Amino acid sequence: MGIRLVDAQTLRMRWFMDGNIPQYAILSHTWENDQEISYQEMIAISENPAHPAVEKRGYAKVVETCQKARRNNIAYAWVDTCCIDKTSSSELSEAINSMYRWYQQAEVCYVLLTDFDAASASLRDALPKCRWWTRGWCLQELVAPQRVEFFDAGWNYIGLKTDLASLITEITGIEKEVLIDSSLIESLPVARRMSWAAGRETSREEDMAYCLLGIFNVSMPMLYGEGKKAFLRLQEQIIHTSNDLSIFAFHRRSLTNNLSSRYNSSRPYRDLFATSPRDFIGCRDLVHTRMDVHWNNAFSLTNKGIHFR
Repeated sequence: MGIRLVDAQTLRMRWFMDGNIPQYAILSHTWENDQEISYQEMIAISENPAHPAVEKRGYAKVVETCQKARRNNIAYAWVDTCCIDKTSSSELSEAINSMYRWYQQAEVCYVLLTDFDAASASLRDALPKCRWWTRGWCLQELVAPQRVEFFDAGWNYIGLKTDLASLITEITGIEKEVLIDSSLIESLPVARRMSWAAGRETSREEDMAYCLLGIFNVSMPMLYGEGKKAFLRLQEQIIHTSNDLSIFAFHRRSLTNNLSSRYNSSRPYRDLFATSPRDFIGCRDLVHTRMDVHWNNAFSLTNKGIHFR
């Protein structure tokens, strides 16, 4: 596997294999309908600089990202809209499974907040209202990179993730320590990490699972069209790699108690797995107990449910 990068000087695309990847900057942003630039359009622009796609706001994002990279003495950049050939299902699947690592290994991540104007807005009042905090894919783009620089709609510098960590914690519920050192993420309960995505959305239902692969260090194939089954598969993959019982700590407020009343039980029945990260919204303060720390018994998924040993 490798990565496709934009040459920050020429704006031409280049492919690098793992083990030979140069330093690169990476962009995090929210997509605008019909304004983002595709891989095919970038190739067309390299052959014809007067191509109509140069008028798209997405192309301006690529240009500005490359300019910022050059000022930081970084020769390459990665932008999700144009550095993945989305007409190739195999490339898209590999890219989604690699994306957390790509953000983690970037020299710097530039976050563009297109609905924030630093000159006319109070940071504390306006920053939490930005759409960027509500998007599923932006979660890993916040957590994974070590250095994250925030910019407003005019590409005016706002600040570093580490300097804004306290405010970001208030906005997202993500621990300040994790924002400063993402390697600490593995020490947190699964349910607590799920809660970070509870208020986020994705354009496609399946992406609500796919955007969390890196947060839990798991991989799985992309099956667009499977709907809610994608989030079920995500939980199954987590169980295959972890014995963290907190994955069962979710609570679904919309549960009916039809079955429980039928059997005169005071507690409603529920599914074994959650249906979305929203079911974990009440787990933001969950911590490992002494019992969790010393829990060494394995459990696994079988055709009859979960088997504890």
